[in-house]
Amino acid sequence: MGLLDFWKRIEPDKKKSPFLHTAYDAFFTFMYSPKSVTKGGVHIRDGMDLKRTMVHVVIAMQLCYLFGTYNIGHQHFVAAGQYLGFLEGFHLKLAHGLIKLLPLFIWTNVVGLGIEFYFAAKRGHAVEEGFLVSGALIPLIMPPDLPIWILCVSVAFAVIIGKEAFGGTGMNIWNVALLARVFVFFAYPTTISGDTVWVSGFADAEGNMSLAPGAMADYGFWHNLCNTLFGWIGIDGFNAAKTAVVDGYSGATPLALAYAGGWEAVTEQYSAAQMWWGTIPGSVGETSKIFILLGAIFLIVTRVASWRIMVSMFLGAVAMSLLLNAWGATPFMTVPWYYQFWMGSFFFAMAFMATDPVTACSTNRGKWIYGFLIGFIGMIVRVMNPAYPEGWMLAILFLNTFSALIDHYVLEANISKRLSRA
Repeated sequence: MGLLDFWKRIEPDKKKSPFLHTAYDAFFTFMYSPKSVTKGGVHIRDGMDLKRTMVHVVIAMQLCYLFGTYNIGHQHFVAAGQYLGFLEGFHLKLAHGLIKLLPLFIWTNVVGLGIEFYFAAKRGHAVEEGFLVSGALIPLIMPPDLPIWILCVSVAFAVIIGKEAFGGTGMNIWNVALLARVFVFFAYPTTISGDTVWVSGFADAEGNMSLAPGAMADYGFWHNLCNTLFGWIGIDGFNAAKTAVVDGYSGATPLALAYAGGWEAVTEQYSAAQMWWGTIPGSVGETSKIFILLGAIFLIVTRVASWRIMVSMFLGAVAMSLLLNAWGATPFMTVPWYYQFWMGSFFFAMAFMATDPVTACSTNRGKWIYGFLIGFIGMIVRVMNPAYPEGWMLAILFLNTFSALIDHYVLEANISKRLSRA
């Protein structure tokens, strides 16, 4: 009880220091669950409050974070033709990945939580915990070399316009993490589109991000600091003078290859095992299918996410893939339906984006409809849109808009059915 008494003693006055009290309340309720529960025989008493629900989602992403961080470094050195074995140069790959990912994570949460703390203090209530998940998702769906100022602007837009303008956590109609990504996609398309953005740490003579043959490694203060540490223990360090993009390297993602030449073009550069395990270029969290699925299973077992949305989204994607296979008008349409799931971010969108309980449907039948339409429409965008060979972001935001309407008609149908029986 000593620690609890300590926190009680330092609690700021809510009227004199509303912002400090808001920050205090956020950290206090993060460490301690509510002391009291609702009384009465008709109420459910449960230890899972909103913070602990959100924490479960963050826990489910940790394997994606661990693998994604290392893969940032792996792809960097593959582009340079160095340490081609996955575990070769382990310390360099992990250090480079941390140097690229940590600023994205830190600034996402500084900006997002800062805005939430401000609005909570102005409204005079506790901090709403929804950004725990958004703050963990956003770094996983951004390119590793995204300029920090663009990241900050996108997070501010998503939180203010997409969330606080609607009343805060539980009131937003669109997924906040996807709003941040779609803002970058439409406002600064060159920083998030194409193949160059998914492999980090190289620049041309003018300092622009580049994967052209001969582009040199763009190492900075933190790489030099790591070199000092590595030198103390006598292991290899970062060498910008000897790290350059090798001839013939393109950095093309499997989706870009599939659009140009179908599945044969993909397998010429990547094996099915590479795509399944995730040792390929892509956004930080979406490459490793096995770790994403382990996170999805964790969310289903803990009943934090809806298995109905996941299953129906898979079925919708399969249905459209089979139709496109039958049509076969372009190389991408001929990719066998089951190989569509080896490429891109389908599983990540299915597990962590479509299942957002605030923006998804809440009725069981509505969840089946909602998930199926995301898979169906997303596959259309992925295969038939040459400017954007991935469709889950747009499909989820589109169905977020209509999720309340779907629930409305499901409820109306249930009411009509009961009235007919009466």
